[in-house]
Amino acid sequence: MGYTFQESDWKQFRSRIGGWQENYMRKLITGYIVMLSDDTKFPSEKFWALEEKINDDKKLYGVTCERKRSAMVTNLITLLYEGAITDGDLNGFSEDLCTLVKNSVAARE
Repeated sequence: MGYTFQESDWKQFRSRIGGWQENYMRKLITGYIVMLSDDTKFPSEKFWALEEKINDDKKLYGVTCERKRSAMVTNLITLLYEGAITDGDLNGFSEDLCTLVKNSVAARE
């Protein structure tokens, strides 16, 4: 993307990304617990379903996004699109960046 962001946006991103990722992984783990608590399935079914889910989840930006300045805008768009962050998590970023991110997510839907 050809967007030139403000230095304050990069500082915000750097300070928040770790917490966002921890929160997102907490959400994923909660889903794993629910999956493993399903008494209608055999342990082997739960095991293989969990392995598949973890392998899929490892590819999500909320887990693996690159902490590079050049990837910040793409990361924000994808994090919002995947549900790793919400619109409220964009508070404190520049208005131009928030508009770009929200419009890009809306275009994907």
